Amino acid sequence: MAGFEIRTAEEFAARDLQSLWLARRAARERPEFRRILQLFVERGGPVPIDAISPALVALDDEDLIRIQDGKVDVAYPFTASPTSFVVRLPDGQDRFACCAVDALGIAPMIGQPVEIRSRCHHCGAPLDLTSTPEGPRPEGSDVMLWIGQRADDRCKIADSL
Repeated sequence: MAGFEIRTAEEFAARDLQSLWLARRAARERPEFRRILQLFVERGGPVPIDAISPALVALDDEDLIRIQDGKVDVAYPFTASPTSFVVRLPDGQDRFACCAVDALGIAPMIGQPVEIRSRCHHCGAPLDLTSTPEGPRPEGSDVMLWIGQRADDRCKIADSL
């Protein structure tokens, strides 16, 4: 498998990204960001800017949200655009996640189990699993998560997966 690198969690943690993650984690506690996430859960996206505080430029600059055409269309872990990572909320509504990692993070974020539907990156077979606030259920333990590298580091958000 040339070009396909498998890393352990320890190898990812050893990378010099800790300060970036700490800053992003602190920014996620801002009331404006938490309100955007709540609106994505409640009604999906995109979220019109007038539905929340007008002080969103910093969140966009910090790559926690993306404002396009006067609306927040991405607020990690959610995106308003269809992706191959569909998360069914406990009330039966579907939301799109930006990536597999984001899909897995929604259950702990909302404190309730969710169903995740996607397709295998390698063969295209359908993947269905349940994720709880404690993590994926054991029946999903044979699912492998592939993390790729962005081709253009100038891009804040990957527009495709």
